[in-house]
Amino acid sequence: MKQKEDSEISARLEKYLILTKKALGKAEKAKTKDKNADAVLDMAKRYYEDSIYFKNKNMLLIALCAISYAHGWLDCGSKLGLFKVKDTRLFVVK
Repeated sequence: MKQKEDSEISARLEKYLILTKKALGKAEKAKTKDKNADAVLDMAKRYYEDSIYFKNKNMLLIALCAISYAHGWLDCGSKLGLFKVKDTRLFVVK
């Protein structure tokens, strides 16, 4: 049972790492001049990097949590208008 759970977590983690990396790139290009945009993007990047760190340590559940936080920061930034994005596959938009 544990092996199946790890496999599912690993698959979701890979999916969200790819998705969040794309979203980070788009957010970087679409950030406003608001100083908060830089702060939110910085937090998202840090959680993304944490996720990769934990993945490399085979701490998959913690890595999945970290990538979820990363994307949450990006969604928050887009919802607040800090990133002028329209891609609803990558972001929650206004």
